[in-house]
Amino acid sequence: MFSITVDLSLIIFVLLGALAGGFTTGLAGFGTGLVASGFWLQAIPAQAVPPLVMLTSVFGQIVSLLTVRKAFDWRQTWPYLAGGVIGVPLGILALERASPFAIKTSVGSFLIAYSVYQLVRRKNYHIGNWGGRTADGAVGFAGGILGGFAGLSGPPPLIWLQLRGGDPDQQRATYQPFNLIMLTLAGMGMAIGGRMTSDVLGFALLCLPASLVGAVLGSRVYTGVSPQTFQRAVLCLLLLSGCILIGPALIP
Repeated sequence: MFSITVDLSLIIFVLLGALAGGFTTGLAGFGTGLVASGFWLQAIPAQAVPPLVMLTSVFGQIVSLLTVRKAFDWRQTWPYLAGGVIGVPLGILALERASPFAIKTSVGSFLIAYSVYQLVRRKNYHIGNWGGRTADGAVGFAGGILGGFAGLSGPPPLIWLQLRGGDPDQQRATYQPFNLIMLTLAGMGMAIGGRMTSDVLGFALLCLPASLVGAVLGSRVYTGVSPQTFQRAVLCLLLLSGCILIGPALIP
């Protein structure tokens, strides 16, 4: 099934990445690619990692969504989705025409600055319902662009919902469906582009059980943590996301 040599060490790296990525998604509602890529890039061809992240993320999101299903509200989510659907093709266009280095470093710098500020500040700042659904749609649009460009649809709505404040379940019940749909659209684009090869599908079948187990475990941990712990975990993942984006610019 695979065009590369499969040995025990490769299987261990792939399964550990799937388990860790699934756990992260179950706990925070996003982050499969951030965590799993660190394992997978050490074991499988780099070109197989993005589509593999898309496939495993979708399954992890579905399991994780069950944790907050009671808080789900389409009326709150649809502005983000509407903006995101418009933004995805523009993100793909930006990937073709703009400088990936400039966009990734600017976005990464923002994520790092925001995460560090939120982690060290002592007083919460919330904007409530400022801007209404129009602002929500604009944030979804930004998430769609980043999703089409770099597979990072999650941070814009996540940051925005944290600024709005409210119950963590309600926040997750908004940005997780958004992530799921954006990832599905990105996966469809990869399939059309021929990136869902037999190798990728083979790795996905290998990863799926571990991803699901990790997502279930992460979801159970989430139900036992305080809102403050949850917020700090999310901020740490955003910080990691920013570091991954600008890392190549800092390494000679």
